[in-house]
Parts: sequence; C-alpha cells; structure tokens
Amino acid sequence: MPEQLFLLGNLVIMVAYAAIMVAIVVPVSRAGQLRTNKLAVATALIFFSCAVGHGLHAYLAYRSLTYADGGGTHLGHSMNEAWPTAVWDLFTAAVGVYYWTLRRSYGVLLGKGAMYVSPWEQRRLDEADARERAARDVAESHLITLTAVVEHTDAALIGIDLDGIVTAWNAGAEQMFGWTAAEMIGRSVGVLTDETGYEQQKEVQARVRAGERNISYEARRLRKDGSPIELSISLAAVRERNGEVSGTSVVARDIGAAKEAADRERAVEERTHQQQRMESLGKLAGGVAHDFNNILAIIVNYTEFAAEAAEGNDAVRADLEHVRTAADRAMNLTRQLLTFTRGDTIQPQDIDLRDAIAEVRAMLDRTIGEDIALFARQPKGPLIVHGDPGQLQQVLLNLAINARDAMPGGGTLVIEADEAELDGQEINMQPAVAAGAYARIQVSDTGEGMSAEVATHIFEPFYTTKPRGKGTGLGLATVYGIVAEAGGSINVFSEPGVGTTFRIYLPLATESAGPASTGTRLMVPPKGRGQRILVVEDEAALARVVHRILTGNGYRVLAAATGAEAFQLYQDKGCDALLTDVIMPEMSGPRLAELVHDREPGLPVVYMSGYSNGLLGSSGVLESDIPFVEKPFTSGELLHKLHEALTGAPSDLPRTGAPR
Repeated sequence: MPEQLFLLGNLVIMVAYAAIMVAIVVPVSRAGQLRTNKLAVATALIFFSCAVGHGLHAYLAYRSLTYADGGGTHLGHSMNEAWPTAVWDLFTAAVGVYYWTLRRSYGVLLGKGAMYVSPWEQRRLDEADARERAARDVAESHLITLTAVVEHTDAALIGIDLDGIVTAWNAGAEQMFGWTAAEMIGRSVGVLTDETGYEQQKEVQARVRAGERNISYEARRLRKDGSPIELSISLAAVRERNGEVSGTSVVARDIGAAKEAADRERAVEERTHQQQRMESLGKLAGGVAHDFNNILAIIVNYTEFAAEAAEGNDAVRADLEHVRTAADRAMNLTRQLLTFTRGDTIQPQDIDLRDAIAEVRAMLDRTIGEDIALFARQPKGPLIVHGDPGQLQQVLLNLAINARDAMPGGGTLVIEADEAELDGQEINMQPAVAAGAYARIQVSDTGEGMSAEVATHIFEPFYTTKPRGKGTGLGLATVYGIVAEAGGSINVFSEPGVGTTFRIYLPLATESAGPASTGTRLMVPPKGRGQRILVVEDEAALARVVHRILTGNGYRVLAAATGAEAFQLYQDKGCDALLTDVIMPEMSGPRLAELVHDREPGLPVVYMSGYSNGLLGSSGVLESDIPFVEKPFTSGELLHKLHEALTGAPSDLPRTGAPR
C-alpha cells in the first residue's frame, strides 16, 4: 500500500511541475525572450527538473511494485538503477541554487506587464517608454501650438468632405463670414456663394479629387448677412493613410482691402505719370511757343513794313492782309500754349461764379445752336474764387464749344456751380489737390462721349479726336493749364453714347469763407443703426469704396454689379434702402427702382452718378426731387444723403448734390 501511494504522489507532482513549466515557457517563447530572459528560463528548468525527478521516482516505484508481484526481490537491480535518481537530484539542487542566485540579483520574479522581465530587457523597455513619452509630449506640444495658430489666425481655415459638407471651421472663418462653427459644421459650403460661385466650387473640388495640387484662385463669396467679400483661396486634398482623397482643406484670406489699396495705388501712379507727362509736354510746348513767338514777331513786323511800302497797290496789300491774318491765328495758338504751360500773364481778382456763368450764358445763347437745350444753373448764394476773369471765361467757353461739337444732332448742355468738399483722397483729379472746400463748376452734355483711353489723353496739347482742320488740340490743354495755375483741379466722367461731364474745382477765396459754412461742412455725418443697404455699382473699385464707407459707419451692405443681380438679391434678402448708379448696362438705376417699388413702394432710393445732377434732371433721366449724390463724392456727402433718404429728414450737409 505505501508503494502505491508513493507512485500516485510522484505522478501528480510530476504532472503539476510539467504544467507549471509549460505555463512559463509558452508566454516567454511568444515574447521572444527564451535567449534573453534568464530568470524565466531558469525557473522553467527548475520545474522541468522537478517534473523529471518525480517522474523517475514514480517509474522506480512502479518497477518495484512490478517485481514484488512477480515474487522476486531484484534488490541488486534496484540498487543499480538508483544512481540516475541521485544524479538528477544533484542537478536539481544545482539548478535551484542557480535560480535563487538569480532571484536575489533580480529582486522580483514577476515584472509589470509581463510574466518575466530581465534587468536588461527592463532597461530597454524603460528607455523605450521614456522615448515614447518624450515623443508624445513633443507631439502634444506641437498639436497645442498648431491648434492655437489655427484658431487665432485671421485666415479662414475650413475642412470640406467630398460632398461639399463643412467638417472644420476655425475662429478666422467665424470672423470672416459671420457663421459660427456650430452653424456651419454639417452644412453645405454652398451657402457662402451664389449659383455661379457654387459651380466654381464644384469644379475646383473635382480638380482636387483628380489629384491636382496647389490650387489657388481669387473669388467673391458671401457673408452670412449677404454682403460680398473678396477672397484669395488655396485648396489642398486631405488624404487617408492609403493615399485616397477624403476631403479638401481650404485656406481663405480677405483681400478686399488689399485690392482696394492696389487700385488706389495704381490710380495714383497713373495720375502721377499723367502729371509728369503733362509737365514734360508743357516744357516742350513752352519752349516751342517762345521760339515761335520770336519768329512771328519778325513775320508780323515785316508784314507791316511791306504793307506800308505797298501803299496804293491794293492787290499786294490784300495779300499782306492774308499773311497778317494767318500770323494772328498763329499768335493765338502760342498764347494758348503759354496758358497751358502757365507762362502767360494773368490778372487775378475775386470772381463771383454767378456773374461768370451769366456772361458765358449770354454769349452761348447767340452761338450754341437752336438744336441744343442750354441750362445755366446758378449757385444759391455768392460763390467767390480768385482768378483771371478772361481765363475763367475761356475755360467755360472751351468746354461749352467742345460739348456743342460732341452733339451734332442736338442735345442738352448744362453749366452749373456749387460748393464741394474734397478729402484729398480722390484718385481721378488732375492735378491732385489738398483736402478742403472748393467751388465746383460742372459742364455736362448728352453728346457722343469718349472711351477711357481717349479720356487719358484729352488734356495733352495737340491731342484731338476731331477731323483734320476742325480742331487744334489745344482747347482742353489750355483749360488744364488755367485750372492748374489757379490752384485747382479738373476731372472728366464720360461714357460713349451717353455723354460727358467736366468738373472744375477752384479754391474758394479766403475772405469769402465764413465760419458757419465751414462748420456745417465739417459736421460729423450720422451713423447707421444696422440698416441693410443694397448697393448697385458696376465699377468694382468704387463698389469696394462704398462698401467700406457704409460698413464702417454702422450699415450692412448687399452689393451687386448689375441691376438684374441687385433685383435678385432684393427678392432673396430684402433691404432697407437702395443705393444705385444711374447709368448701367442692361438695366438702369431708375428701372431697377421701378421694379423694387412695385413690390415695396416706400423703399428709400438714393441715386449716384458721375454725370452732372443738373444734366440728368434736365434730360429727364431722373426726377428733380429724388435723393442724388454725385461722383466723386466724399464719405460725408454719401452718409448725409443716405441718412436723409432713410429718415425723411433734411441732412445737415449743404445740398451740393441734390438736383435742381
């Protein structure tokens, strides 16, 4: 009986030790540590040796029982087979000693996260963990920095999926477009544009999906309130790890102010070049005029001598009279050249423009022609400038004669004067003048008009568009010289087939400037209270200027370039007032106002135009009692006129622009 229990006990212990050994070796082997994890291997060897030892004991017990049942003792045989057990027990003892030596040096048997970890392996893992934590900290730091940059940049950073749905929307986009991230994420990006712009967006996104890189373009988009914004847009594809395009990243920057500044800089540069060209031409013309006058003096005097010598010879005297007439015409040309170059003698004095216009009106009544309707609109009160009366008369006559020649089939000619305030930032004045109060003389016609290319050359001497023999090309050059000599400026607004308006700005005489008038002119215009203004202007640079004036003074702006576009905007979004150009292609400002008033009869409308207000009123384009502001206008004039239209109360600004 004891032999059977011994056999059974050794078998159970053998199986247990073998199971423990397998439980150690399998995970260590899977971890690839059979060569490096010495502690684990030593522990497995201990349990392996124990399992083998107990297996031997069980085998010997089994043999002993078998021989005992056979009737033999076989003691000698048992003694011969006992030595392997002894040797194995010694080996087990050696392994145990080795195990406890390693255990003392390791300190622990089980490491965190693994069944067995050697010191070398632990150091390697600790170093790897430290590197991973450092890399993670750097990545988190970069992520925080990048997030801060994205959120605080002025540019709009937008994420869009392949269906055009917004997936990311930073603070710059909120500020630029007026939509919050909560409002835009999950919404189609098409809300930021009109139909044309939406088609453009779809086309660009298709190019991104096709693999095109670095797509950049400029476009106009819409804010939440419907006002336009000029943008520079850059797009890039968002790709997954496998390289497949999953969306589009968009960077948009507001370039409205930059384009406005570029337009102004270009206009100033062109004006500077024009002024330099005029000065160069003036020096050349002045030199020619002086030298030519010397030649004319010789011709005229010798003609007189010959006429005296030919006394009694009527045929010769008649020929000499023709020579003298031609010389007089040449002398008149040189006088005009000297006037252009500011080299002529002038006699300045105070001039009331009411008297000057009345005198020119009287002269033109006899010469202008019955097929031209002439209107001379006087200022309401004295308007005093300092200059030469003869030269001022010459200016008005030259402009009136040019207007008459531009209307061979008849038309309307308007001469008017009023007071105007310039802010010194006007970009189409020749030459440039400082800010201040000026007397403004306007000569307008409904003639053939001229192109922008022609308008850039009209003040140059000898430049003319009239047929050969019909003009010298010195009339407008003389006008320019007289106005510039008087410290004033001139500009022209013209459109082929519509007409032309010349505006002359002359400094007011110092003694006539009263403090009350100055105070009124400088009164701060009232600000808006969030009213939505529909602005219709086909000149993009001017439209940006108007937008900037209105938004900077409390108004919201909806902008359109054509009447049809404006009417569609009105139907979609409505407005509190309409500010529209008068003369536009396809649909005029008055026609647009008619369509709007069919739906909303009481909507305030303010017209603006580069043509004279008197001309528009006289020719029937506009009614005489509507709000009107003339280009070029100051911000104060525009704001006062808009405030007057919105409130129905007279503005505190002098009515320099209202039709009379």
